[in-house]
Amino acid sequence: MKSAQQVRHTQWYGVTVSVGLIAYGVVHLLIAWIALQLAWGNSSQEASQQGALEEIASKPLGGVLLWVVAVGLFALVLWRVLDLLYGDLDLEKRASSTGRAVVYLVLGISAVKVAIGSGGSSSNQQQTFTAKLMENGAGRVLVVIVGLVIIGIGVRQLHKAYTKKFTEDLVGGVSHATVQLGRVGYAAKGVAFVVVGVLFGWAAIGYDPDKAGGLDTALRTIKEQPFGSVLLTVLALGIAAFGVYCFAWSRNAKL
Repeated sequence: MKSAQQVRHTQWYGVTVSVGLIAYGVVHLLIAWIALQLAWGNSSQEASQQGALEEIASKPLGGVLLWVVAVGLFALVLWRVLDLLYGDLDLEKRASSTGRAVVYLVLGISAVKVAIGSGGSSSNQQQTFTAKLMENGAGRVLVVIVGLVIIGIGVRQLHKAYTKKFTEDLVGGVSHATVQLGRVGYAAKGVAFVVVGVLFGWAAIGYDPDKAGGLDTALRTIKEQPFGSVLLTVLALGIAAFGVYCFAWSRNAKL
């Protein structure tokens, strides 16, 4: 176990974490690009992490890039696991690190699946799963609970944006512009999470699993509202801001 702790202080570990955060940023920039196309057109591409990975796959050397993204994301999982094992974390930070590790792991697995050609629509998968849960009363209650948890995550993201708590993840000199990018980015992600959570609750109350879904469903729902294209554009720019913030984070990550 001692050697595992020493890994945190090696140069290659720092490099791989930086690569992972850059990959995470690229994924968010692609989500923002797809969302912008959706806002002002009729993009068939899924405006989600899955859609972003498929966008990478469609480019020259896309398969190679996907494997780089996957390795980087798995490095972020290792980062959070080692942080849990050896970091001086309180209960709140432990919960946050665990949640982040799960997000990075799921996204990394998705990258591998897309790289080997076995990816699928995440929104359709979520709707199918929700439909199965809603076959009985207890399942509908569980869907509502899931929705509330997702809303809670969104509120936490908004709180981090307001209080600038995300700067605790950074070391070294960080510019005012970087902090502002982080605030805008976390706020946009918070709004997206809240919308996703509300859709899950709405699906359970109305017994309509088609209303449940991930980020793609949430963004398409926003577009359907009055001034939806404008609202979706603002949200897309916020997600893009988070992507750019990840690049700065990669240089100043607290390992």
